[in-house]
Formats: sequence, C-alpha cells, structure tokens
Amino acid sequence: MGELIWIVFLVFALQPVLSTRMLEWSRRGKISQIEKTRQSRVIALIHRQETMRLLGFPVMRYIDMQDSEAVLRAIQMTGNNVPIDLILHTPGGLVLASTQIARAIRAHPAKVTVYVPHMAMSGGTLIALAADEIVMSPHSVLGPVDPQINQYPAVSILDVVARKPVAEIDDETLIQADVARKAIDQLRAAVEALLSPEVAPDKRTALVEALSSGQWTHDYPISAEEAAALGLNISLDMPESVLTLMTMYPQPTRMGQSVEYAPEPRTRPPAQTRR
Repeated sequence: MGELIWIVFLVFALQPVLSTRMLEWSRRGKISQIEKTRQSRVIALIHRQETMRLLGFPVMRYIDMQDSEAVLRAIQMTGNNVPIDLILHTPGGLVLASTQIARAIRAHPAKVTVYVPHMAMSGGTLIALAADEIVMSPHSVLGPVDPQINQYPAVSILDVVARKPVAEIDDETLIQADVARKAIDQLRAAVEALLSPEVAPDKRTALVEALSSGQWTHDYPISAEEAAALGLNISLDMPESVLTLMTMYPQPTRMGQSVEYAPEPRTRPPAQTRR
C-alpha cells in the first residue's frame, strides 16, 4: 500500500514535467511543418505567463538577453537566401535585447516576415519595424516604442523638468531627465535605421515621431489599420497554422476559467428569402 501511494505521488509530481515535454514536442513538430510549407526558417518568440515545473508558480516573461542570443543564433544558422518567419507575441522587454534582434532581422538578405497573432508591444514593435512585412490578425495590436526610465515615460520626465525652475528640481530628477533625453534621441535614431527603405519618404518622419515621441501612453494599442496608415507594410493574411501554434503556448491553469466556449467553428445558414 505504501509503495502504491509513492507511485501515485510520483505520477502527480511528474505530470507537469511530462505535459511540458509533450507541448515542446508538439511545438517543434508544428514549427517544422510550417517551415516545410513556407520553405523558410520559423522562429517563435512568444511570451506568456508560464508555469514553473513541479511547483506550478506562474512567472512573467519578456524580451531579455537570453532571447536575443537565441534569436541571433537562429538567424546566423539561416542561409542568406532563406526567408525568415518570426512569430511574435510579447509585452516588450529590454531595449538592448530588442534592438539586437531588430538589427539582425534588418541585416538578413532574404525576406523577413513578422507574424503578430495577438500583440507585440514596445520592444516587440521595435522588432516588427525591421521586417519587410508585418502580418497581423484583425484585432491584434502593436505599441509605441518610446523609452521608459525607471518605469516612467522619458517624455514625461522631460516635461516635468521643463515646467519647473531648475532650483526646485532635485539632482536625481535632473539626472533622469538627462538620461531620458538621450534615450529618446537613441530610440528615434534606431527606429529610423530599422525602417524598411520601402516606407514612403513622406510618412517616414511622422512614423518615427508617432512611435517614439510619447504622444501616446506606452500601452496604447495600435491597430492594423492605424499601423498601415502610419506607413508600415501590414497584411491581414494570418495563416491558420500560426494561430494553431499559439494554442501550444497555453497560459497557466487557474482555479476557474474566465472564458469558456465550445471549441468548434460556428456558422449560420443564409437566411431564407420569403416569396
């Protein structure tokens, strides 16, 4: 009886690990399938709240240096004549890591397509700007790339300093303002350098200003229509295979579901015309 209890305990303890491994195999299989269909290199940069093995605690994910190293390695292993399809889902992350990934994408000789099934905010948008084409779903969003200094918008720090006499501003705020000014200039230069040469010259300056100046809040959702109006090459032809891959990156299980529905397509027959 004691041995049976231990076996049951081990099964329950290892179940999260086995489930994670099964998901990883499913993801790799789906990525390989997309690569064969499109004859491209597929890179998935997807950040969700993921569950730590065994303990089950959720952890927040964002673009970091480990992501940068992995994506750069994948690009380096890709031939110059092989297109890259980057599937991107992220709330953002480190500017340094995002810029490294974006520069590597811009330097790749073959076509680079970024797919945004749901969102690519902040650093994710910076990466998307370097692509030749951005494919979005009808309701997916991008976001501004204006820099944040200690969780405050750089432009807001400069605005505070401009409104008050220098004698009334403490040294720390003045230092933050100096960093904020440099950060805004650097981001503007980075966006300008990353944009495709195909962006219309008459929209280029306005696009850089809109994304980096802080005219919106940092979490402002930029729709596909707005992004296209700004001058970006936007497509709404999102492959079903990409959406299927996204389902293989599930959120951690909660105590109760917030959203429930029958997972089958629903259609209605056309209305009968009365005679």
